[in-house]
Amino acid sequence: MPTRRVPILADEYTIVAESPDPENVYTASPGLVRLESGRLIATTDFRGPGMAENPEYRAIQPLIEKHRFVIKSPLVGKVCVSDDNGRTWTERASLAFFHARPFVAGDCVYIIGHMGDLVIYRSRDEGDIWEGPFLLSEGQLWHQAPCNVHHANGRVYLVMERKTDPECRYWPVGVLAPVLMSARAGDDLTRRESWEFSNELTVREDVGEPELIGVPFYDVGPTAEHAHGRRHMAPIGWLETNVVQFTDPSHVWFDPDGRTFHLWMRAHTGMTGYACILKVVEDEKGGLHAGFERAPSGRKIVYVPCPGGQMKFHILYDERTRLFWLLSTLATDSMTRPECLSEERYNLPNNERRILALHFSRNCMDWCMAGIVARGDRENHSRHYASMAFSGEDLVVLSRSSDARALPSNPSRRCHDGNVITCHLVKNFRDLVYI
Repeated sequence: MPTRRVPILADEYTIVAESPDPENVYTASPGLVRLESGRLIATTDFRGPGMAENPEYRAIQPLIEKHRFVIKSPLVGKVCVSDDNGRTWTERASLAFFHARPFVAGDCVYIIGHMGDLVIYRSRDEGDIWEGPFLLSEGQLWHQAPCNVHHANGRVYLVMERKTDPECRYWPVGVLAPVLMSARAGDDLTRRESWEFSNELTVREDVGEPELIGVPFYDVGPTAEHAHGRRHMAPIGWLETNVVQFTDPSHVWFDPDGRTFHLWMRAHTGMTGYACILKVVEDEKGGLHAGFERAPSGRKIVYVPCPGGQMKFHILYDERTRLFWLLSTLATDSMTRPECLSEERYNLPNNERRILALHFSRNCMDWCMAGIVARGDRENHSRHYASMAFSGEDLVVLSRSSDARALPSNPSRRCHDGNVITCHLVKNFRDLVYI
């Protein structure tokens, strides 16, 4: 019988930003928003040892010293724009931000990220000139990735994650608290008092190690003696949070008052195919109260099915199809013993980063594959940590990518520390729906 293949929807790409020194400068954190005018604004950050002498980094050092920003390595955030649906890109600014994303609120475009503390920038002219940084916290450590931004009730909702234990020696996903932030869209969002912040929950303090589902999949620590620490299991946790709201009255978790939001998070468990969730209820005064969701049986739920939930993913809701769209990284061999992985493979078996997939769902639980967006040519040529935006009939995708030029001296880290941000265009994406 002939072999049927899942379609590859957008393997060709244009370059948004590219490392000038792939061995020592890494490109990361692609964020994306589309304006009503059709302009696309992309954010990314350049980091790595090669940035120490970079003139753009030196230019923002006075800001770092002035605000006492805490960063582990030299880095600089970049803003690029496209006025032709992603075919060409122009750099507009180099700023002090990390893990950032652009979004629209009122008549302005904002970029929110962190430099240890939360920082936000504002543009009044569709991204050509930027004001800031303005600080939304003081003396704290924050985290995130460019996940989605939700608009409802005349407000904007997004998540940043606070590191609740600055002394944590492991990858700190067990002590990250996803904080839902909300502000009135027309207010001045550069002001701390414009924002509401939810309370904080962490896996270490509030979830612990759940029974029966095999989490953590590996014991914490090195997973193979001869791996020299390259394949290491950190304590379980959650991170890189999206905001979801259910508007279908038949959904089990529908709130007729429109005041319940769900946080859909990457699940670090050592396994694949799960996301973590919390719910946040907004009171009449705008206060945000985070807690655990429950099944109709009354049982508490933390883990839910999610293709690619082991890696950073991006969720958008499309009003026209009334479907949630999920952009995530596909895993194909997470049950391989760590010591059997190739030298090109980064970290644990569930950390595969080569294939970027697109799914859709009515309810965020039952996901249907629409196709493969893009795939790398080799094991360590990544297509991951992606963001997306609707653009008319098309879907614009930005990927944190790597190729043969990235880190030639350390092939196993190539797929993580990429050298290029690529733009992929999925044409007529709604035609992929088959339910």
